[in-house]
Amino acid sequence: MDPHLLPYAERQAPRYTSYPSAPHFSADVDGALYQSWLGALPERAALSLYLHIPYCKQLCWYCGCNTYLTRGGDIPDFVTTLMTEIDLVASAIGSHNVSEIHWGGGTPNILSPDEFLRLQHHLDFWFDLAPNLSHAIELDPRHITRALAASYIQAGVNRVSLGVQDLNPHVQMAMGRVQPQAQVAEAVAILRGAGITDLSFDLMYGLPHQTVQDVAHTIRLAADLAPNRIALFGYAHVPWFKRRQRLIDADALPDAEARFEQAELARTLLCDLGYESIGLDHFAKPEDPLAKAAHARTLHRNFQGYVPSSADALIGFGPSAISRLREGYAQNIPAVRTWARVVESGRLPTVRGHTQSADDARREAIIESLMCDLEVDLAPFGGAAAFTASLTALAPLALDGLVEINGDIIRVPTNMRAFCRLVASAFDAYANAGTQHSKAI
Repeated sequence: MDPHLLPYAERQAPRYTSYPSAPHFSADVDGALYQSWLGALPERAALSLYLHIPYCKQLCWYCGCNTYLTRGGDIPDFVTTLMTEIDLVASAIGSHNVSEIHWGGGTPNILSPDEFLRLQHHLDFWFDLAPNLSHAIELDPRHITRALAASYIQAGVNRVSLGVQDLNPHVQMAMGRVQPQAQVAEAVAILRGAGITDLSFDLMYGLPHQTVQDVAHTIRLAADLAPNRIALFGYAHVPWFKRRQRLIDADALPDAEARFEQAELARTLLCDLGYESIGLDHFAKPEDPLAKAAHARTLHRNFQGYVPSSADALIGFGPSAISRLREGYAQNIPAVRTWARVVESGRLPTVRGHTQSADDARREAIIESLMCDLEVDLAPFGGAAAFTASLTALAPLALDGLVEINGDIIRVPTNMRAFCRLVASAFDAYANAGTQHSKAI
């Protein structure tokens, strides 16, 4: 690693799956305000639906998601409450076209086939699901059965994301997630046997006791299973935010230089294996819609990462789920019991959010362009003169080669894409609000 890049690798920045990032949401947005936003949705608005299933059979130590341990007894009640929340939202907006559905968590495959189909049928009752619906679900490869795969096919699921993370036994032990490569391969075979062929793998670097050789080993084994897409995330060690991460030996974590080497090796190897680098941390086969969207510069970024298209509004269901409408963001109560109590009382469980201003909207567009295309033209947003503070913040990065500034054009060189979050943060009006984020690399 070039020594002059090390201080940048150690800096913090949001992941920019929203703007502003979720830590800057406030209680100013409540259920009543969110309901008014829902009621103002244009009649022809196309919706993307997100369902957050917060339960897991085991809690992985590295995970930073909003999840809870369950033995299964509370799942039926959860499903009923989730259906009630769908009722409340649908009653507020009426029937709308849905172009996308995404199931996340947690572990969505903790739902039985009957429970999953019960929820899917409820969505089908309330909404007009598009014939070419993009229907994705995140799955734990340790808990995939033929019966589950059959239910996904019945529901029209056409993309699956598998949480693979790492395939080295010593790293798996250190991060609290043991799943042999053979188990992942079996999950892939079950899904493909059922007819689900569009697969994405989540992989991670920066894990405890993980080396560059470990990352390369994982990537080669993962590529042998031929997923269409791979998302490569850097492990964010935030034990002050997620107590389970205290089980990870912080002294065993790679330092900033090692993380950078792991990330760059992974990027090079994946491209050598036939994947195209998409934005900051995604990779896709050339024929995949994500790669085509990147070439066409129609790529978007949201809470699911990079997506090839964007709906008019994102509606989130379940504890901690975030909705995105024209007016701003609305987030549900994270605690399951409190969320359930509010929903069962007939109220929308919004606990916080952000009302977007005109300045927020233009900065969001600039940041999304940088995160997706590694480039932005400031001319439609008032030109460089409207962002003198941002350009001043970028000047040191430009001197060190992390960004190129040519009049209104701001561009991140492809060999510096790993630092695009830092470039984007120069346009973030909330960046100095004292919030802790993950490291840039």
